[in-house]
Amino acid sequence: MAQDSMMRVSLLSVTPVKGLALHHPAYIDVSATGVSGDRAMFLVTESGELISCTDIGELMCHRAEYDPVTGLLEVRGPSGLLRSAIVELGEQLDTDFHGRREVSGHVAIGWSTLFSDIARRPVRLVVGTAGGFDVAGLTLLGSSSVDALAARNATDSIDGRRFRMNVEVSGTQPQDEDSWNGRKLHLGEAVVQVGGPVKRCAATTRNPDSGVVDLQTLRMIGAYRGRQDTAEFGKGFYFGVYAEVVVPGRVHTGDAVALVG
Repeated sequence: MAQDSMMRVSLLSVTPVKGLALHHPAYIDVSATGVSGDRAMFLVTESGELISCTDIGELMCHRAEYDPVTGLLEVRGPSGLLRSAIVELGEQLDTDFHGRREVSGHVAIGWSTLFSDIARRPVRLVVGTAGGFDVAGLTLLGSSSVDALAARNATDSIDGRRFRMNVEVSGTQPQDEDSWNGRKLHLGEAVVQVGGPVKRCAATTRNPDSGVVDLQTLRMIGAYRGRQDTAEFGKGFYFGVYAEVVVPGRVHTGDAVALVG
């Protein structure tokens, strides 16, 4: 087990629209329900089914900026700014998040054409009333676990951004985070309670900049730690952990990370 005094927040990752390019801010604010503003919006098909970068790699080439005070959303692509407009709410819609939770929201008026062009299929942008996360409001991963995954597969390095985790922690031993299940953890000003492992999907096989499938991460996780089985999510490839917020607060890159007690 790594010494608590050596553990630090090494990378923060958020995006206002689920599936789009990640931001790596100097700090995040963590509320009782999770990372404030993270995945506040998400995309659905015409029939209301959730979609993400697992389905559409082109999303990862586009970046969204959102101001929750003014409601201004800006979306940029490889060629620059594509649209800037205030988000207006339309019809109410409940979206199933992979059978794990249902998120209420409203369709954003006037954004379907842009995102349908990006996705090359009809989609709608939804503004959720709660964060658009799959299971819990925050996710964690040790950078040493990423290094160990690369070493086990004889790969020089793996970009940790592939896993799209909110908080990456340095100073741990490989898979230390798995041993924190049920324990509380100080992250800067915040305290979280660590939960179970994150079941990974094919989104991790996509390059975080281009969205192109260029690394067989699921096979690599299988070679590193096998195909695991959990009571909650069944058999699959697990990497990183979920966490629930116990004490809200601000978390900076470089902040100390320590187990409570």
